[in-house]
Amino acid sequence: MLLPTDGEGRNVWYIAAYWGKLDLMQEIFEWAKERQTTEELKNEMLLNTDLEGRNAWQIAAYGGKLDVMQNIRELAKEGLTTEEIKHEIFLRTDREGRKAWQIAAYGGKLDVIQKIRELVKGRLTTEEIKNEMLLHTDGEGRNAWHIAAYGAT
Repeated sequence: MLLPTDGEGRNVWYIAAYWGKLDLMQEIFEWAKERQTTEELKNEMLLNTDLEGRNAWQIAAYGGKLDVMQNIRELAKEGLTTEEIKHEIFLRTDREGRKAWQIAAYGGKLDVIQKIRELVKGRLTTEEIKNEMLLHTDGEGRNAWHIAAYGAT
């Protein structure tokens, strides 16, 4: 493991995503690319999750970091299969059963919800968008609209 994690399961690339430090993320990715295999890059950066089960895409959604989300999406196109992007980026659930769409709603980030809608359009079927995003409920039975209405709790 080239990028060790802290006590919460977060490596430096993940932490940079959380704080919206896009330049640092890009620098770390380029540095790691010279030292890791494609599989290691995939697992330690694009798919790495913290103890809450959230990956960098999800934590960027929570923080409203649209530029970071776009960058992760671009890197994912290079390093992940279409199915991995679909299931591990767009539709991944965290420990509480929330997808990035709901995590953004939890943080009150309506601009992020709009960006996710744009990014998944044409990559998910209408049925998947309906069932996996609009109607999907978290571990407490709440969909994104419930979460947005409640706000951060």
